Order: sequence, then structure tokens, then C-alpha cells
Amino acid sequence: MTTRFALLAALMLAVPATAAAPIEVAVTNVQQAKGRIHVDICTEKLFMGSDCVYSAEAPAVLGTTIVTVPNVPPGRYAAQVFHDVNSSGKLERGLFGIPKEPIGVSRDAPIHFGPPKWQDAFFDHGAETQRITLSLRSKFF
Repeated sequence: MTTRFALLAALMLAVPATAAAPIEVAVTNVQQAKGRIHVDICTEKLFMGSDCVYSAEAPAVLGTTIVTVPNVPPGRYAAQVFHDVNSSGKLERGLFGIPKEPIGVSRDAPIHFGPPKWQDAFFDHGAETQRITLSLRSKFF
């Protein structure tokens, strides 16, 4: 019995745990070096909401800003990004909920007359550092 237990323990130690890895998000088309770029990495259930589990932000850099979201376990996700130009900590919205600040979504999913669709935005993340690129947009029609 102890031999079986020892063998089982050895096998469990030999199987590596699935490690979380960072996702580097290259946000292009940053028009102002002012405020912060906020990135959320979301599951399908939380996509286009404000409660995504994985998020990070960085000071806005004119042109392209790289934001690294640490410790994201392997899985299927979508990125949603906004440029918090006025550093309010939230996405400013205008009439009918239309964003007043630039936004972007992974795979540059289309944003026309409503939020982007999950199937246009998702990507698969593995156990190693991954970089995705997306563009900010401020015009939606």
C-alpha cells in the first residue's frame, strides 16, 4: 500500500500545474499622452461588463501603449480597453451610453450600433506570455 501511495505521490509531483501567464496588450492609435489606458481581460460571461477578473492599466503613451495583465490562467478570453483620458477611473459615456472616450476590443472586433460580439473578439490564451494588439477607436458609426 505504501508503495502505491509513494508512486501516486511521485506521479502527482511529476505532472506540472497549469501556470498563469501574462497577457501583454499593445494598444495602438493612442491619440494623447494623457490619462491612463485601462485593460480588462474577460471571460465570455463577463465580456463587456465592468467586473472582469483580470485587469491592469498604464500611463497613456502617444502612438502605442503596452499594458501587461499579469497571472492570467490558460483559457478563452476577450480584451476590452478604454483610454481614461481624464483619469476618472471609469469610461465616460454620453447620450444612449455611447462612449465619450476611445475604446478597443481584441481582434479589433467591429463596434457598430451596439457592443461587439464575443465571437468576433475572443482569443485563446496558453501557459506562456502572449501579446495581442488592438486599436483604440472613438467613432462608432
